[in-house]
Amino acid sequence: MLYTEVAAILLKLDNKEGTVKSLVYNSRHKNKRQLYALLCETLKYGSIIDDIITSTQLLKREKFLKKHMAQVLVYEQLFGKGLQIGGKYREAMNRNKSALHAALVRLKVRSKVSRNEDLLPDAVKSQVSLPRYVRVNTLKITVEEAIEKLKKAGFSLADKPSVENFGNTIRDLEPGQFVQDPHIPALLVFPPGTGFHDNQLYKSGDIILQDKASCIPAQVVAPPPGACVIDACAAPGNKTSHMASLMQNKGKIFAFDIDAKRLATMRSLTQRAGVSCAQLVHGSFLECDPGDPRYSGVEYILLDPSCSGSGIANRLDHLTDEEGSISTERLESLAQFQLSALRHALSFPTVRRVAYSTCSVHRQENEDVVQAALQVRGGLIRMFYSQVVQAALQEYEGKYHLQHILPTWRHRGTDTFPQAHRCIRASPEQDKTNGFFVALFEKNSERVDVKVEQTTSQNTEHGENAFVKKKRRRKRKKNVSVETRTEQSKTTKTPETNGKEELEGKQLLGKELVGKECVSQKVQTENTSRPKKRRKKMKQET
Repeated sequence: MLYTEVAAILLKLDNKEGTVKSLVYNSRHKNKRQLYALLCETLKYGSIIDDIITSTQLLKREKFLKKHMAQVLVYEQLFGKGLQIGGKYREAMNRNKSALHAALVRLKVRSKVSRNEDLLPDAVKSQVSLPRYVRVNTLKITVEEAIEKLKKAGFSLADKPSVENFGNTIRDLEPGQFVQDPHIPALLVFPPGTGFHDNQLYKSGDIILQDKASCIPAQVVAPPPGACVIDACAAPGNKTSHMASLMQNKGKIFAFDIDAKRLATMRSLTQRAGVSCAQLVHGSFLECDPGDPRYSGVEYILLDPSCSGSGIANRLDHLTDEEGSISTERLESLAQFQLSALRHALSFPTVRRVAYSTCSVHRQENEDVVQAALQVRGGLIRMFYSQVVQAALQEYEGKYHLQHILPTWRHRGTDTFPQAHRCIRASPEQDKTNGFFVALFEKNSERVDVKVEQTTSQNTEHGENAFVKKKRRRKRKKNVSVETRTEQSKTTKTPETNGKEELEGKQLLGKELVGKECVSQKVQTENTSRPKKRRKKMKQET
């Protein structure tokens, strides 16, 4: 029963047995959306409800009524849709109906407000209302086809906003209007609260309800058709289906998740989305062997590990937590896990690109983890990482750099180390999305174009690591020098001259050539001189 289940979750929240979303997800109630909605509303009005229950002495009058069930019933009777229950609970609420309504009126008079919502705590009233983001599933339908179907359903397409004017455009959208997102080509943006759960496009998997920030990791890692990919912490599967659409269902995605229930939900979602290139793996990504032949071709990894979730807008856990309950110890534990997962991703021998993302606003889970993985010279590794971890990180120093992703995105990483500006942050207030962080690692020996958006020439310097450019120029110069000296050795006409040039060549090339190049040059010189000596000897004998 709905009311009983909500009351049970409220009790678990009081006992710190989980978060709002995790408890709803693990509930046996079939209609999770209905359960979540009633739970959220009861939590929002929690302090008001407790005041009314205390002032009316409801629990003393009805001794069989437990606190958390009373909270749900009072919400429904005073603020909700009315009681949807019979039996002893309805009888108890009917006996106290007048007293409850009188207590609510007194509370409004004392607070000098006329509307129920004006009684809400400031922390609830100040929450940002985000747009409704809809990603077109291009595995099933094109963006143009989706727009036409939405128009036929009564929606109207407004002019595409510029990057600079995005916030104002979204704010001014009227009900029924929508726009195309300026950063994510397949993303459509609607006014807050636009419903799609009964829309046929949603039911058929043609569109997927996914926040803009959640779309960025797949968009920047950008696996091409035919790629071999790992989605390290994949459930519920939106990022997996996004990568599959970018790959046109060609290639392979290994989608890991340690939770069997979440993996079952993901299987249902990916099937509805038409994903055929994903292989779901029940297990921990950290236990995946990079040397396993199955993963020998992995070149792209998307890592979105467990985090504090502190960036999620309209999150209600703050209503059940004590002030500052996200402790230093918890952040340290999360950061160490995230760093372990990131280091594991970077250890795959053939990987070219790794996207790291969190829905956290804490530097400890974002820039500090990235900085530690890069082991930037001259940077200070935070106290979260022991000397042992720092020593182990040395093996990755110089192997990877950060790509400058989404150059037109203004909200960059905090300035904690030299490459931090190449990462991006997102926030509800500034970017009209959930709070998010994304970094893109790329192996220094690779040069892969990030086809996320058109960049101008002035942004080119941010897209490629200066170290890689310098190394490439030295290599080209070296090759030209080797070719020039090899040609000189080939044109030698006398053994005396050849021997002299060989000696000089060795001295000149000693600074540039090592190992095999030097041996190759010597062999080539000897091969050009020996036939001439034989011919000279034979001529003297005749």
